[in-house]
Amino acid sequence: MIHSEDNDVCDGCGRNALLQEMQGNEFCESCSQLARIIKTEPQLLRKICTLIRSDLHGSDGGEQVCPAGAPMELPEVLDAVRYRTRDRELNTWYVSISELKGNPVEIFASTAFDRDHHLQSRISNLTTITRLVSLVLRHVFLGEVLTLEKTIKQLHRSSRQKNDLPDMLTRVLSRYIKTPEKTAEDLDDNELSL
Repeated sequence: MIHSEDNDVCDGCGRNALLQEMQGNEFCESCSQLARIIKTEPQLLRKICTLIRSDLHGSDGGEQVCPAGAPMELPEVLDAVRYRTRDRELNTWYVSISELKGNPVEIFASTAFDRDHHLQSRISNLTTITRLVSLVLRHVFLGEVLTLEKTIKQLHRSSRQKNDLPDMLTRVLSRYIKTPEKTAEDLDDNELSL
C-alpha cells in the first residue's frame, strides 16, 4: 500500500484526503479500512447489512448495493450432535442439533414415549418449536429468507391431529397470506416440504 503525499479525491467517498493505494484505487483512511474488511471478511459485510436493515439493501434506483448473496442450501448429509436430557416428569428426550461449518442449522427432538397418547400434544408442540427454531437458525446462519408462508408450512407439518395447537395456528395465520387462494386447506404436501 502506497501513501500519497498530497491530498486528492478518494475513489471511494469522493472526499479530498490523504490517500492510500489499494489494487489500483486510491482511498482515504476510512475507505481503506472498509475496503480491507470487505476484502478479508465479506461475510461480515453481509451480516451487518442484514442486521442494520438500512438503505444498503437497495438504492433509490432499485440497484442492490449490498447483496446478501444467495442463501446456502442445506446439503443432503450434515454432522449432528445428540443430547440426552430429561423433563420435569423424568421422561427422557433426545435433542439433535445438525451443524454446518460449526453452526447449528436444524434442531430435532424426540422421545422413546412418542406412542403415549398423553405425550402426543406435547410432542406436537415440541415439533412445532423445533421446526420454527430450525427456520430461524437457517435464517441466521445460512441467510434463508423468513416468510409467513414458510412459517405456516412448518406449523402445518408439525401438526399431529386436527385442532391441535399447530393446526389452529396454521389456520389463523393462513388468513394473513396475501394470496387468498392459498389457505391451510389448500397447502398440499408438495408445497409443504422443505
